[in-house]
Formats: sequence, structure tokens, C-alpha cells
Amino acid sequence: MNYILFDGAVRNALLPFTYTKPVADLRIGILTIREKWEKYLGYTTTTLTEEYLEEKYPMVEMEQNIMISASYLPSELLVNKIKNLKENQAIFKDNEVIAFFTTESQDEVNFIAYDQIEFNEPILQICNTWDLFSLNDKALKADFELITEGRKSQPIPEGVYYLNKEDIFIEEGAEVLFSTLNASTGPIYIGKDALIMEGSVVRGPFSLGNDSVLKMSSKIYGATTVGPNCTVGGEVKNSILMSYSNKGHEGYLGDSVLGEWCNIGADSNNSNLKNNYAEVKLWSYETERFAKTGLQFCGLMMGDHSKCAINTMFNTGTVVGVSANIYGSNFPRNFIPSFSWGGAAGFSTYQINKATETANLVFQRKGLDFDKKEERILQHVFEISEKYRNF
Repeated sequence: MNYILFDGAVRNALLPFTYTKPVADLRIGILTIREKWEKYLGYTTTTLTEEYLEEKYPMVEMEQNIMISASYLPSELLVNKIKNLKENQAIFKDNEVIAFFTTESQDEVNFIAYDQIEFNEPILQICNTWDLFSLNDKALKADFELITEGRKSQPIPEGVYYLNKEDIFIEEGAEVLFSTLNASTGPIYIGKDALIMEGSVVRGPFSLGNDSVLKMSSKIYGATTVGPNCTVGGEVKNSILMSYSNKGHEGYLGDSVLGEWCNIGADSNNSNLKNNYAEVKLWSYETERFAKTGLQFCGLMMGDHSKCAINTMFNTGTVVGVSANIYGSNFPRNFIPSFSWGGAAGFSTYQINKATETANLVFQRKGLDFDKKEERILQHVFEISEKYRNF
């Protein structure tokens, strides 16, 4: 069977992260949403997404296809129902389609003609940016069971203090040096060739991706996900770094999400609680105004390729777009558009040629090629985000 993950109606609500990737390639828990589905289904997937992303994330369409909304995280029960779908059947939850079996072109689907199956079991859905860190605890625990079931962890090294050994899993090549791993509050997963340096204190649930590093004396509170090829230091709580992003020094990151290729300067901090303890509002690209999150704790949402200088301060509920560069004293505004350059004293446009030059150097540093596909995506984001740069 051919499985296709589609962005669905939530795509705009998940900007700025979905400026540069489909919903399916967002990371929550240990794995990306796509990786979760592929493990459950036992098949690779392709994507129905925005036209400008199709070159990098193409869709493979066959005579028979099962379309799955990427905003939903898989469960064993849901996957079984999807695998048993017949032609012109669709699974719905609360009037929203989760998956459907089709032989039609995707611009011709009419659900009135479908046999509609209601799914009434609990399921996690990512509808807003803040859902990524809010639901990370549940997603991380589910991924831990999925990845480690029937497998044996590498032994915990001597000199490492630990609680709940059965909920600690260390992959081959990973190294943990004279640190504390407390899995009594949730599982701890340490990926292949990852490194936890001396003096680090980790409280689960926590995931450290392949080839990532916790620097000396890091302080990690769950539920935190550090994706592959990241470097983290200082204090982090209930946050996600998707991959290839760094927060390598002292400073606090809490209730936050960083995309890919981000860098947080030394001694930078974000606020995740308002002084009056009120509900946090967050910029919504969907409504183009600040939206109520229903949360008392909400920190920083930073899109791919964005960076901040040393001693940067982010206010509660700050949204930073793609390829922004933030520096200077005092708190900058709490919505920073893509390709912004500056800080509290004011912003100017970070020109696309300069942004792609930097991205190319950052990719080279990791031994990767910043190719024309990547460049064209950034160029398109630069153009469609121009309306927000009213400097």
C-alpha cells in the first residue's frame, strides 16, 4: 500500500516551523512525525505539502493510496484501522478526517461519497506550535516504548548515578561520563554516538538524539527533546530542539521549541512565565494576531536558521521566524518576522543573499551541502514573509 502524509488545515497554525518543512517532518518526542508513522506502518511515506516544498519533499502517488493527516500521532489502534481501510473509506474524529483510502487525484476527493468511520479513542494531535512542547511528555514516553521494545540497552557506565534503570536506554556508541540520570519521572533515551559530558544532571523524560552532545554540568528537566546533531548546555526545561541546533552555553531555555540550524548565544535566556502569571498569548500566522494558548508557561518558538547573540533576552511567548538574527540589549518584540536583523533598538531586513551565504557556511561546518533546493526554499520564504517586515 502507498501511504501519503498530508499537511492538512493545521499547516499555517504550525508556522514558522512549517515554512521550511512539511508537518510530517516536525519532531516531537524522540522521532519526527514521519518516523513514527513509518515505524508503525512498516512502510516509507511521501508527502502532500506546499508546492514550493515539493522539490525537496516530493509526493509519490499510485493507483491506490491511503492519505493520512500528519497532524495526528500514530497509535497501535489507529494504525490497525488505517491498515484495514477499504477503497472509499475514511476515518474521522470530531468531523475532521484522519485518513482515507482513495484512487482519485487529490484535488477531486469528495467525502460525501465515502463510508465514514468514526475514531473515538484518545489520540494526540498537533494543532498549534505550543502543542509541540505541551504534548512532548506523552509523545516521548510513547516513542521510548516504540523504539526500545524487545531491545537491550548498552550498560550504564561506572560513575553514573541513576534512578529507574529499566527506563534508561543507551544506544551503541553513546558515552555518558560521571553524570546523573533520573528516570523516575520519565524515560531517558540516549541516541547513537551521543555524548553526555561530566557533571550533567538529567531528569526524564528526555531524549538525546544521535551524535548530539550535552556539555559539562548541563541541567535538563523533562520533558525535553534534543534532536540529532545538536549541542546543549546550561539549563533546559520542557523544550524541543529539532536537529542541527545549538544552545551550547549557560542560560535558560524553557517551554520552547527551536527548529533546525538555530543557534542560541551564550548567557541568553527566555522567559516562560509572565510577571502577573496570566495566560500567555502567542503570535499566530493563521489569524495574523496574538492567540490565546491556554498556557501559563510558554517560552520561545524559533524557526529554522535563526540565531541570537550572547546575552539575548526573550520575553514570554516570543515567536521568531526563519533566518532571523537577533542581538542587542533589552527585550526585543515578541513577534520577530523571518529575515529580521536587529533587536530591541530596531530591525532591518536580513537580505536573502547574506542569509543563504551564512546557511551555506553552517551546512559546510556539518559536512553537508546547502544545495539549490534548500536555497530555493529560503528564497520563497523570504518572499512570502515580506509582508510582516514593516520596519
